[in-house]
Amino acid sequence: MKIALVMEWSTCEKNEVVSRVLNKVAEENGHTVVNYGQYNMEDNRQTYNQNAVFTAALLNSGAADFVITGCGTGSGAMLACNAMPGVQCGLVGDSVETYLFTQINGGNCISIPYALRWGWAAELNLEYLLEKLFAKEPGGGYPESAAASEQRNAKLLTKLKAAANRDFLDIINNEDPDIRDMVKGAFAGKRMELFKENCSDQNMIAAIEAVIV
Repeated sequence: MKIALVMEWSTCEKNEVVSRVLNKVAEENGHTVVNYGQYNMEDNRQTYNQNAVFTAALLNSGAADFVITGCGTGSGAMLACNAMPGVQCGLVGDSVETYLFTQINGGNCISIPYALRWGWAAELNLEYLLEKLFAKEPGGGYPESAAASEQRNAKLLTKLKAAANRDFLDIINNEDPDIRDMVKGAFAGKRMELFKENCSDQNMIAAIEAVIV
């Protein structure tokens, strides 16, 4: 599985720590990680709204199988990501929440509250949290007695989201100046270069390049 780390400006000072812990846990489970930043305050100040657009591009194009994002409380990033087509994001702050989200909802993105729960032993909490991403195959259900119902509802949620959302390329091609500015900001810095390295969807690459030039 290819995992993308997507952080915003308010959490960028934690990028090095998060990337190190994530790579450790991912490698132990046979997965790879691409760190898309934001790396430091010298980068473009990417917001959780821009990150949601970028997350959707990664997941809808196959450039990533799973995205780890977040913000100060985690709520803004979670809400913005869930507004995007093809993204099902859970707000998780500890290992139990991660496990239950992956097992019950089987989503493809998590949002971490980097300020709200970042204190003493933060690295340990983060490591345990991430370990539960890979503890079992996603979507298994919890408890086992409710697994069949939960799996059915997770599939229905995917269908509901597809019915409720427009195609992602419609968002990229939107003429609203605010939307176009968000798309440009989402791919600023090194992100477009890394995205092109990991994306095989040439139509999406072309659509994005037409906006950000």
